[in-house]
Amino acid sequence: MEFQAIWQFSSERTLVLLLDGEISLDKQKLCWSLAEYLKENPIVVETVVGMNALTLYLDISTIKSAKCLNTQREILQALTDEFVANFNPVSNTQSSGKHVKIPVIYGGEFGMDLTDSAKRLGMSVIELVERHSAPIYTVYFIGFQAGFPYLGGLPDELHLPRHTKPRTNVPAGSVGIGGAQTGIYPFASPGGWQLLGRTQLPLFDKANTPPTLLQAGDTLQFVVQDILE
Repeated sequence: MEFQAIWQFSSERTLVLLLDGEISLDKQKLCWSLAEYLKENPIVVETVVGMNALTLYLDISTIKSAKCLNTQREILQALTDEFVANFNPVSNTQSSGKHVKIPVIYGGEFGMDLTDSAKRLGMSVIELVERHSAPIYTVYFIGFQAGFPYLGGLPDELHLPRHTKPRTNVPAGSVGIGGAQTGIYPFASPGGWQLLGRTQLPLFDKANTPPTLLQAGDTLQFVVQDILE
């Protein structure tokens, strides 16, 4: 893969993988696979995947000095360089997750920003809904809330800025756009994304194993249940 993967310290016990260039699914597949691969290293306590990024939490009890810490970083960098050189995103198994259809009621009280978002984008409400529900999205990672999916695949023409002043309460199930991404709020919380609609499908249920409906590598499509004025 033609990009650099560089490890940098973000604290005395955390290393962050920096991938240059634009965000892509191939880079996300690399992060998924590299997270599993580096878990086998005895100095790595935990791996956390982000958007085209990876954070390692290190066992500092095994590190006796700053020199030793830098040596470990160099070892991990060498392992990463070798992994990247041989990585084939086409054969990545984690990208073949389950496919989930998310029913959405767009507009009205469920999608308070739908009309304004359509105007901002220079299209009709119907066109915005059709374009938002057409793609097959990929779950890049789960973050912000338990079960909140960060999705790749939003068309460039649907990118929308976040609200300059976030709402104090976004209802659970809200579907929105924030910048170059679309996602779903599993729980009520503050949030600044442009809200297009809402789903009644629960994204988190502690009685289930795993409790989150979606996992990294899954795909999903929004299904139009209704469009309200």
